Amino acid sequence: MSGLKIKQEWMQKTVVVWFGALLCCLLWGSAFPCIKIGYRLFEVDAADTASQILFAGCRFTLAGVLAAGIGSVMEGCFLRPERKAAKEIIWLSLLQTIIQYFFFYMGLAHTSGVKASVIEAVNVFIAILVAGFLFHQEKITSRKITGCILGFAGVVLINLNGMNFQFSLAGEGAIFFSTIAYAFSSVFVKKFSQKFNPVMLSAYQFIIGGIVLMAAGGVMGGHITKVTPSGIGLLVYLALVSAVAYSLWGILLKYNPVSRVTVFGFMNPVFGVLLSALLLGETDQASGILGLLSLLLVSVGIYVVNSGK
Repeated sequence: MSGLKIKQEWMQKTVVVWFGALLCCLLWGSAFPCIKIGYRLFEVDAADTASQILFAGCRFTLAGVLAAGIGSVMEGCFLRPERKAAKEIIWLSLLQTIIQYFFFYMGLAHTSGVKASVIEAVNVFIAILVAGFLFHQEKITSRKITGCILGFAGVVLINLNGMNFQFSLAGEGAIFFSTIAYAFSSVFVKKFSQKFNPVMLSAYQFIIGGIVLMAAGGVMGGHITKVTPSGIGLLVYLALVSAVAYSLWGILLKYNPVSRVTVFGFMNPVFGVLLSALLLGETDQASGILGLLSLLLVSVGIYVVNSGK
């Protein structure tokens, strides 16, 4: 049996998919409170969208450098950007970093974090539908749709305390647009990683996307005036979150159906709420029966999508 076949079979094992995807979601979930802490350390105002975009650009540029370093260690040689993959890298940088985060931060300035979490969870539905109907990467079944509905219900439930039904194009509309971009990026990662190293794609799309976001934030008037060792340490952690989580997510997507991996995305806001309670003392959503029911619904939804029944 070839080494590639062994790697493929290993990456498709249920325990590997569950552990790897949950690790990614735990890392992404930790980013929610850590970004808030980062704003405090760098003295970035909650309403200063330009400086937030500049901060995101610094984070993702560093994430790309770290991902390239991780990939180089894994490959045993310097992980160069492949010339043949230039178009794919640019597409991913547009969808996964530039468009997604530009509109996410713009929308977040005009809506609540609670509503943003719920809207972002829609990306699981969109990714599965796009993978099935547009790219024909897998079959859409009632089991997958049922699992997604259960998972989405869990996300709504844990955010129920802060929900309202107001809608604005600059707020909720921008968040939804960023969600669409991220959903398409998951499908493209699956497609592009069949030909190219997913860690290489992740690293260099981050570098390009991060530089563009830094430039956009600077042009919009963003600035970071206070820099401390603790702030730099947190920025490095956030960069590592992106570098490790997106690289591992890309590897999982390479060897598994989109639905099997992306459904774990429902855990992002759940981990975000739980870790916000732990790190920031924001316990309103995480405590009580709603938090437990939410975790149960999300877990059952993930199981349903990944089960054969």
